[in-house]
Amino acid sequence: MASAGGSKSAAFILLVLNLVLYFIVTMVSARAVNHGIQRARETASVLQIPARIFPIYLPIGNMATGFFVIFSLIAGVVGMATSATGLNNIAQWDARNLHTAAASSLTTWALTLLAMGLACKEIELGWTDSTLRTLEPSPLW
Repeated sequence: MASAGGSKSAAFILLVLNLVLYFIVTMVSARAVNHGIQRARETASVLQIPARIFPIYLPIGNMATGFFVIFSLIAGVVGMATSATGLNNIAQWDARNLHTAAASSLTTWALTLLAMGLACKEIELGWTDSTLRTLEPSPLW
């Protein structure tokens, strides 16, 4: 019974850390989306025709930035929700919640891997803003 208490406290600490990291990802992504929405009209009007009609264009990076920021925002929000439900599952600590926690964790992990792949593509393509240099390594945590 003592080992269950130790694993419970370790899981609690890791979930709180996970919640904080996903909160940081969500806030930086939300700031990048807000900045992109405010500046997209003025910068997209001078682009050539394929880029001008591109649905997810953010003027603070390259052509992969829009997808990266959107999927980082989605992964951050889903990760925060998963961490919050994980904290609830630790409070209840019974076998009925294990399958729900595993399913939501796998969904968050898949979205984080997608954001990580898009971060790698954005880094490969080149120039980014300082805000995005903060966001790029976050899916790699």
